[in-house]
Amino acid sequence: MIDRDALEIAIAILREGGVIAYPTEAVWGLGCDPDNPAALQTLIDLKQRDPSKGLILIAGDIDQLDPWLCELNASDRQRLRASWPGHVTWLVPHNGRSQPLLRGEHASVALRVSDHPMVAELCAAFGGPLVSTSANPAREPPALDSATVRDYFGPAVHVVEGALGGYARPSTIRDLRSGEIVRD
Repeated sequence: MIDRDALEIAIAILREGGVIAYPTEAVWGLGCDPDNPAALQTLIDLKQRDPSKGLILIAGDIDQLDPWLCELNASDRQRLRASWPGHVTWLVPHNGRSQPLLRGEHASVALRVSDHPMVAELCAAFGGPLVSTSANPAREPPALDSATVRDYFGPAVHVVEGALGGYARPSTIRDLRSGEIVRD
């Protein structure tokens, strides 16, 4: 659970287009408002990430992802519901809802409903999903603690203190259409 004052500060930073760092299931993540192109660019610049790769959206509740899921058939929705909340990120067809920097060069967008209580609390307070990408510059290992996040990014990123969720590896990524595992 996040201290109420810390939560309010994090949400204000997100609404102002800033980037926050927070613990996820296995590694620390960087997050921002997925509908703010300037915030997305700031996050990509901080990570020195190739913008063609795209980013992940993380939610605390499947309903927060409804704008991205509304065109899916019942079978696909059931497949997602069966794995969420959980440690699976799904690539779902892009339906025109996502910012170009969020999806990169892909015709899909990466979505996950986390079972991490802090992620759920952040998303609920924000009123929707957040971008989630590992908290590390390109070619550096993902941060496993807040001190490493601070070493990597200094004051450019607001750190929301908390504990990792206990998984040893980042989420599995699967393609909804093919069922193919993209990252195990």
